[in-house]
Amino acid sequence: MKRRDFLTAASATAAAGALAPLAACAPVAASLPPGALLGASPALGHRLRAGGLPAPSQTLRVPVLIVGGGIGGLSAAWKLSRAGCDDYLLAEMEDATGGNSRAGISMAGACPLGAHYLPLPTHEATATRELLAELGVLRGDPRAARPAYDERYLCAAPQERLYRHGLWQEGLLPVRGVGAGERGQYARFLERMAAFRQQRDRHGRRAFAVPMAHSSRDPALLALDRLSMRDWLRREGFASPNLHWYVDYTCRDDYGAGSEVVSAWAGIHYFACRNGEARDVADDIVLTAPDGNAWLARGLAAGVRGRTLTGAVAFRVEETGRGRSGAVEVDLWLPAEQRSLRVVAGQLIWAAPVYPLPHVLAGHDAVKQAARAWSHAPWLVANVTLSALPVERPGAPLAWDNVLHDSPGLGYVVSTHQQLRQRPGPTVLTYYRALTDVAPQRGRELLLGLSREAWAAAVLSDLARPHPEIHELATRLDVVRYGHAMARPTVGFVWGGAREAFAVDRPRLRFAHADVSGFSLFEEAQYRGVLAAERTLQRLGIRFTTSLA
Repeated sequence: MKRRDFLTAASATAAAGALAPLAACAPVAASLPPGALLGASPALGHRLRAGGLPAPSQTLRVPVLIVGGGIGGLSAAWKLSRAGCDDYLLAEMEDATGGNSRAGISMAGACPLGAHYLPLPTHEATATRELLAELGVLRGDPRAARPAYDERYLCAAPQERLYRHGLWQEGLLPVRGVGAGERGQYARFLERMAAFRQQRDRHGRRAFAVPMAHSSRDPALLALDRLSMRDWLRREGFASPNLHWYVDYTCRDDYGAGSEVVSAWAGIHYFACRNGEARDVADDIVLTAPDGNAWLARGLAAGVRGRTLTGAVAFRVEETGRGRSGAVEVDLWLPAEQRSLRVVAGQLIWAAPVYPLPHVLAGHDAVKQAARAWSHAPWLVANVTLSALPVERPGAPLAWDNVLHDSPGLGYVVSTHQQLRQRPGPTVLTYYRALTDVAPQRGRELLLGLSREAWAAAVLSDLARPHPEIHELATRLDVVRYGHAMARPTVGFVWGGAREAFAVDRPRLRFAHADVSGFSLFEEAQYRGVLAAERTLQRLGIRFTTSLA
């Protein structure tokens, strides 16, 4: 079944009826392995939208409150602690911090529940380099031009491959059966991206940088935000169907939206922003581990112990008073205790996504209106535990990242790849899918409305294309749902003005989520968290050494 056929059928039926086409993808229902349905509870979201939560039964006063324990919130806490500011509280909605960088445990070991790699940090990503040095992964001076990295975290070869027309190939740009004309377009496209990577404006800023706040503000470059990546390709004479597939794949993979939706500025940023280098390894290698990016989240969280409140959902935020007597009141719903807690903070760092703000923030009408400009992508992650590695098909050997051409999914990573083991044994394929063929709201309805069994059947059907024996090997299949996985950098959004309302420094309130950058990357979330923390330290009069220069 083709992805568009499935999604069209699912969109036209109620949730119960939509199970039929999905279940048909599996040989028999009994062949589905057991597993769990993970992710934020829809019931909790419905409870918050319905309102009527009880008034707080307790009040807690803290100098600094951080709402959100993803990478942005953890990075803010990390920076506060490094500066000697330990009097803060971090409130997280889930039962554990880490956001989309958390991990799970299987019979084959750890596996990611979301984000799974970090490219070599760019020269501008100084906070990320500091963290890696603190964790012992970056060796020596974190600001060195070509630092050394612990080889255990450098992705083992082969790094990536593509399944197309029944064969595997190295790399993700299709090569088999591609004529000289299309290959010439490949070369010209890559040359254009390399030129963008080297381009600087009259102020010395790179055209495209990570963190994106360091990027050039040249009007000609910002104008790229006003057309789609697909239209830019066409305008520049790139007509190769295989090149268009590849660029569309990269947009879906990094942004949760296709090239017809993603702005050309964001699309080019994907290819042109990276300039990280390392000693004795290729520049395009990535840092990874069996548990994805969870090791990074744990490193950030190491100094936050004792100052974290999990299972706490912010449902009201209001600034009160003025001057020295001013504060920010945040009401937290504690579902496990069926009660509410009021936290009165001198400084608030909002490190959660922006989409709840119109519902929880009192006043700040311009901010709430700007928050409505965001569009978030729904994602599904499935961890398929196998009793043994699948049988290899002709072409390139098993890689860490394995992409299926013309698939509704984005492919899978192999959690045991870094173990470099030679003997067969259990493993986990972590499969990713962004629901890009329908509008985000409809995608969330499908994501949350269909059962684990329906999604499991769809995942196994996709994986059965290169691995027909997948049903016999699968011993467990856990599905993780992210209704608002990441901000979508759609046409006109990145430089359209909405973000600026969240990037400014306010006397008591500042924002520290990757949403503020307009798209979700580890370095963007960390930058926003560290920036918010440094601004908070300035407000508190605490001296510190910046991590952002």
